[in-house]
Amino acid sequence: MESKPDTIKVSALHREEIYANHADLFVTVKGSSVVSGDQALKKAKEVNQLVEALTRPALSGGEGFGLSPEAIHLQGVHIETSSGVLLKSSSATYRLKVQCEKLEQLADILDILASQKNAALERIQWKYPEEAARERGMDAVLQKAKSKAEKVARSLGVKLLGVYDFIENIYDEEMPYQQFAAQAMQMKSRGAAAPEPSLGMDIQHNKTINVNVDIWYRVSAF
Repeated sequence: MESKPDTIKVSALHREEIYANHADLFVTVKGSSVVSGDQALKKAKEVNQLVEALTRPALSGGEGFGLSPEAIHLQGVHIETSSGVLLKSSSATYRLKVQCEKLEQLADILDILASQKNAALERIQWKYPEEAARERGMDAVLQKAKSKAEKVARSLGVKLLGVYDFIENIYDEEMPYQQFAAQAMQMKSRGAAAPEPSLGMDIQHNKTINVNVDIWYRVSAF
């Protein structure tokens, strides 16, 4: 065990709960033709239908819902062919990422996905303002450690001379992302009598930032 003479060790912990402020939605779209590259967003019929629905402004006047086209990204194409020969008419599965920068729009995006019979929501990746939370946590935990060390030093009748060693540990507590099977999450078109789809997820999402420090303070002799 490493010896640290003439020191006192102080540990401190700070926890802060933060909420997601934006999210990425990962979506698959079943297409009846193969189009490669970003052209798929315009030329693959089923993909373009989804893109148009997400980016089209509301028709009722005022501000529309429409997402920016730059918020929708094609991540990959899986080609399906039974003959082993790639044809223009071969079917394909397109993987998209939809960036939702304002969580108040998330319910609307989910509604649009639910209206697209060829689209399936695979998962949501929540994004947090965690850098600012970690900085606040570090400031708070250092103040706790300093106050604790001063109290211990007064009780022992010694003076703090400086810091001998410092170890920090920052970690997050978050529920794992829910994985959604494509079959279970297949969105169905809504009819007049169709029930509302159950998405099996929470729209509000949060996690806890933990900041922990161990500090060895140099102290004077008794």
